[in-house]
Amino acid sequence: MSDDIKPDASEAGTDVAVSADAAATNPKSGALGKISAAVAAVVIIALAVLVGILGKGYLDDRASEQARTDAVAAASEQAAAMLSYNYNEVDQQLAGAADGLTGDFRDEYTKLVEQTIAPGAKEKKLTVQATVQAGSVVSADADDAVVLLFVNQITTSADVPDAATTGSRVRMEMHKEGDRWLTGRLTPV
Repeated sequence: MSDDIKPDASEAGTDVAVSADAAATNPKSGALGKISAAVAAVVIIALAVLVGILGKGYLDDRASEQARTDAVAAASEQAAAMLSYNYNEVDQQLAGAADGLTGDFRDEYTKLVEQTIAPGAKEKKLTVQATVQAGSVVSADADDAVVLLFVNQITTSADVPDAATTGSRVRMEMHKEGDRWLTGRLTPV
């Protein structure tokens, strides 16, 4: 075993020192490393920005889709409340429906109910039951929507006790206030 040649510790250290000296004296290898690190940093930052933009877009799309669903449900409920009444309780029923309307439209609707709908319903003993058959969003964002509803109304009166069914379409402008969707306008189409 005396034939085994073992390198001297001082010689092994010399090889490492020579390699380190070569890297230090070669300016291209140091500059290349810095450029590679800078390019990698720029790529990572660009990817992070891209992920942020795509993530925000995804969240906005989800909020808009939820608004669409919520607006159709609120419009359907509100249309049935606004268009249904019984002559015995018309004042209370339609006053309750006014709670789901925005300021100016609430005032217009209340005036119409008090001056025209309630007196006519009591005089002719009208009962109207409105049901929404279908609804769809015309346009929507997180806080505003326009909804088209297909409504059937079944009407009876003292003069015509047999139920008469009529179909209609209404366009409703919905506005989100807090966590509630309110009707800003109802227009027959």
